[in-house]
Amino acid sequence: MTSPSLARSELDLPLVVTTLMKGVVYRDTHENAWRHLLPLQTQVRDYVATIGLTVVVDEAEGYAFLRSRPEDGDDDSAPIPRLVARRSLSFHVSLLLALLRKKLAEFDAQGSDTRLVLTRTQIVDMVRVFLPPSSNEARLVDQIDALLTKVVDLGFLRHVKGSDSYEVRRILKAFVDAQWLAGFDEQLARYAAALSGDTNSSDEESR
Repeated sequence: MTSPSLARSELDLPLVVTTLMKGVVYRDTHENAWRHLLPLQTQVRDYVATIGLTVVVDEAEGYAFLRSRPEDGDDDSAPIPRLVARRSLSFHVSLLLALLRKKLAEFDAQGSDTRLVLTRTQIVDMVRVFLPPSSNEARLVDQIDALLTKVVDLGFLRHVKGSDSYEVRRILKAFVDAQWLAGFDEQLARYAAALSGDTNSSDEESR
């Protein structure tokens, strides 16, 4: 259905597609492109399908993004080269994403607000539990700051200007689902057990 503020003749398909090609489109930060996107969803899907992409639009959460279409094993045609590259994440980046996703789920369960904002100190405290103990506090914090920078670059966190806080972007829910989180929980439990074992071994060796 066409947005009441835009006539059909005013809709700008190139604006929507080019903005999506640059990255995630958010309702709160890409207001113009978002207004054009909603009534143009069918046209956008048809357009990006020709280059092997599909558009994901979550109106409730207020974001949209492009992802590669799943490959169809029954299709004998030549595969279309991937335009959206798959990214291999390190364990520690995956750890931070999992912790943020859990925090977002807890936050949503409270139903108090729509924006989850965490201070840098809160994030450092969340992550340090799962990192090997270090006597060098500054080095530990630098390590976590590097993780924060990476997650901001990935688009799952946004730095709140003029503060040491970060907003958890709700698109994280589209990439870290319950199944992924459950699998990572198992990996995390093994990692925590191994870390605990290493710590106990170090304690015994120092006695």
